[in-house]
Amino acid sequence: MNGKRAPLPLWHPAVILSTWFWSGLSPKAPGTVGSLAALPFGILIFHFYGAPTLGAASLLLFFIGWWSTKIYLDKTGKSDPGEVVIDEVAGIWLALHAADLSPVMIIITFLLFRLLDIWKPWPIGWLDRKVKGAFGVMLDDYVAGLIASVLLVLIKGVYYGNF
Repeated sequence: MNGKRAPLPLWHPAVILSTWFWSGLSPKAPGTVGSLAALPFGILIFHFYGAPTLGAASLLLFFIGWWSTKIYLDKTGKSDPGEVVIDEVAGIWLALHAADLSPVMIIITFLLFRLLDIWKPWPIGWLDRKVKGAFGVMLDDYVAGLIASVLLVLIKGVYYGNF
């Protein structure tokens, strides 16, 4: 073999999951596309089963993402490929569970999460640089979702006059 690893077929479960049903294969802004592709699923879970279930689903997806991303990284030899967006899915679901289903709050959730994920303020950027492998791929976005969820609780308090 010439040192290159055999790519995974598109139908492989690790590809389907880690690219969130191939949304991460978008040639432009795969993280944003993956986050957008996550919203309908998150909204449906929240609508039918409530915020606590969406929070639990985000945690479950974190572990599924860790598993599928590890396989993806091992098979492709990449370290943090842009096409892996299941980390964005878990993170935005965690953020969304602290919001509500009003269109304004959904938009704020999306924008806040994406800004945190792109700008990577501390501790997100530190985690992104220091924690490697599939766990690291998942962790920085999950922490971005956690920070976004705390900020959303504060925003909701101001928006609805609960403070």
